[in-house]
Amino acid sequence: MPKARKMLTDWNAPYLVPIVKAIETQSKATLAGWAIKYSEQVMLPIWVKYDPADMRPQDALRAAREWLSGTLKLPEVKPLILACHAAARDAADNPAAQAAARAIGQSASTIHSARHSVGLPLYGALATAYDALGTKPSPDQLEQYVSDECGRMLAALKSVSVEDEPNPAKFNWNC
Repeated sequence: MPKARKMLTDWNAPYLVPIVKAIETQSKATLAGWAIKYSEQVMLPIWVKYDPADMRPQDALRAAREWLSGTLKLPEVKPLILACHAAARDAADNPAAQAAARAIGQSASTIHSARHSVGLPLYGALATAYDALGTKPSPDQLEQYVSDECGRMLAALKSVSVEDEPNPAKFNWNC
């Protein structure tokens, strides 16, 4: 059995294309709010389940939320987001926790660049799948779970989307 994937990589997957298209229609502020809220509700509980003592992901989300409210500046938030990315590296032996921390770090990073919002589905869908199914599900089980989670992410994004957003973020997806 191959080792656990670290992120989704098929940008043409039928469950990723609609999320990317929806992301492209929204402002950075809307995307940051969506990604942070989803990470608080779904990704953070996965992280806490595996490492409740490590507060770096919580700190990154709190700081990003404070940036959104105007109480912190980016130079104050950036080290906390980088610490969350370090938490992900430190969790290399736990694919669910690592993917959750990566999703959280990318979500928090959306305050800097809207492009980071795509990190939520790329990492987060795997975090939820590994948490629910373990790291060795069949390829079909993994794809179905990832597809379902991306559907929930898309629904959450649509619920906060601004119709005919006058100031959508500009994207260059040269990934």
